Amino acid sequence: MSARTGGSAAPGRRAAPDLVGVLVLGACAGWSLVTAAGREARPEGVLLAVLAVAAGYALGRISGSLVPVATAACAATAGLLLAYASRDGVPGATVDPLPGHIGVSAALPALAAGAACCGAWAARTAAARLVLRLLAAGCAGTALALGSAAGCVAALGILLCSLAAARMRHRTVGLAGLAAVAALVAGGSVAVAEDVLPAGLTVSLEGQLTPERVLLWRDAMDLAEEHPLRGTGPDRFGGLSPVALQSPVAAGKPHSALLQQTSEQGVLGTGLLAATYGWLLYALWRSPRTTPVVLTAGAALTALAAFACVGNALSFSPVTMGAGLLAGLATARPHGDGQPEAERDAEVVHAGG
Repeated sequence: MSARTGGSAAPGRRAAPDLVGVLVLGACAGWSLVTAAGREARPEGVLLAVLAVAAGYALGRISGSLVPVATAACAATAGLLLAYASRDGVPGATVDPLPGHIGVSAALPALAAGAACCGAWAARTAAARLVLRLLAAGCAGTALALGSAAGCVAALGILLCSLAAARMRHRTVGLAGLAAVAALVAGGSVAVAEDVLPAGLTVSLEGQLTPERVLLWRDAMDLAEEHPLRGTGPDRFGGLSPVALQSPVAAGKPHSALLQQTSEQGVLGTGLLAATYGWLLYALWRSPRTTPVVLTAGAALTALAAFACVGNALSFSPVTMGAGLLAGLATARPHGDGQPEAERDAEVVHAGG
């Protein structure tokens, strides 16, 4: 019997995703200290991000086990409030200053929409499901009101993916598709930075990303080529990038978490960032929750991964903690639930359909 079929799974196998998470997050923290050693680097930002993810995941697992619907509703509401308040300077959640920003105003509404949709699938009554899905639609409106078209599209896409997940019987295909989307966006951002795309496509993408962002990305790749193993050290991009030094709005970052990690922590740092996303998908794949909940959370986390490739979303603690919280909610085992997953999937699809 599958390790994901409710209470029949062996406790040791159920704990495997948690063990993988400890190893991956521990490696992220340790490598940031290694790359900072002997340099005027500041690994505190990476360590804070790791702590935020771990804390959010633990909170999601605990609260999602006890009161999954209430926790999802509170998380979605808090995400929207933080996104709205970020315009006024919520600590650690300032809006990305570059034109076409993809930061807090995009990431938090997307995560909030994911939480609301997960709560809708966990809800027992049709009225509660409707309210939570309306809340998810409100996340798209909030993102649009904040000027983030990307956040609006992501929130609507997550809502649609959540509804479509009701017809999916196997989560493996859905999660593999989400991983492919993240890989495509990551590869595209590297291709733009390396200037290997056809000229017409490059011009089109530069118009969406802004020329200044593309120049920052190319500086990041140049630094990565000069320091492929250990990178330049955490939080040193701003002092080494010619474009960042001359830009009044770059804030010392390349405005791509992927390329920042590559330039500051080398190839291994990039691999650890990818491993963190892979761990989250693995945890969702092994989750005891129903397939619609798993795929909804996966869609939201993939949207965040895409934002991280082309924006500054992971630079803010509310976003990293929100990602951990959503993953924890979607992998929590409901208190006293020993019903096989296949039966619960059938029930929730019938209720949602």
